[in-house]
Amino acid sequence: MSVEIIGITVLWIFLYGYLMVASIDFGAGFYSFYAKVTDKKHSIRVVIDRYLSPVWEVTNVFLVFFFVGLIGFFPDTAYYYGTALLVPGSIALVLLAIRGSFYAFANYGVRENSIYLFLYGVSGLFIPASLSIVLTISEGGFIVEEGGHVHLLFSELFSSTYSWIVVLLSIVSVLFISASFLTYYAQRAEDNDAFQLMRKATLIWSGPTILLSFLVFLTLRTHNLEHFLAMVGEFHFFALSLIFFIGAVWLIYKQRYLGTAFIFVALQYGFAFFGYGYTHLPYILYPKLTIYESITGDEMGISLIIAFISGLILLIPSLFMLFRLFIFNADYTKAQGNK
Repeated sequence: MSVEIIGITVLWIFLYGYLMVASIDFGAGFYSFYAKVTDKKHSIRVVIDRYLSPVWEVTNVFLVFFFVGLIGFFPDTAYYYGTALLVPGSIALVLLAIRGSFYAFANYGVRENSIYLFLYGVSGLFIPASLSIVLTISEGGFIVEEGGHVHLLFSELFSSTYSWIVVLLSIVSVLFISASFLTYYAQRAEDNDAFQLMRKATLIWSGPTILLSFLVFLTLRTHNLEHFLAMVGEFHFFALSLIFFIGAVWLIYKQRYLGTAFIFVALQYGFAFFGYGYTHLPYILYPKLTIYESITGDEMGISLIIAFISGLILLIPSLFMLFRLFIFNADYTKAQGNK
């Protein structure tokens, strides 16, 4: 296997890790705000806060690894994406700063402040929306190079149906992934009110999730036919994703094996995400940039692979230990959930 393939695979694993962990975090923030507004805070907010307390600090590690690795492995991406993503990237950083300040001042009464909680909850939906623009731009048609300068065509981006469908899918996915996990977590906390609320939210968002997923397929056909045909050729990835989606929704509807149901959700997004990435190769940006043209030198590439795989080997056991000590610790979950 070539350095290019190993490098992009490792980066994609980090991005998938961020997709899952951050989605739970972002969605939980929104549901916390929703519980405050609808006066359901006693049924769900305690459960959410107990999940967020030990986990939020490690969420962005995946994202940092991905972007640092992307520039390290493929330096040309900085030229094409750097200027073009200045505005959406800056928006994402501001929103991340808002969330960080909320956590930093949580013990000083911020959790009960409606304005802070609103910013915290809404930012959790806008961050994935702003970051999803990267995937949209990678399909081509939104970046032009003139006189040695790269320009993002904002008018084309904002008028693109495909772009808006991707943004909506990113928001709905956050709500669906988070609700499915919190359904399982509330059950472990033996908080029936929170469990029923999150179960209902999961079932509600399951419909828009699958609908928007199909719409992404349909709109990609008119935007980037080459990638669409590649996805059709590897349709087994997406068929497996659909099967796991159906399995997850069925188990949650039946209120059975909720831990397995969340694993099915993770596999649903895993097959769809890696299927999308695999069929996107070799392009990083259609049709200007491929992994073969923009790869760094072999020695640097091998060094980065060793460093990032080592980081992954350290990060995964650390997350497992964190979840084992707090999230999947029955005594911790029940005690905190029943406060």
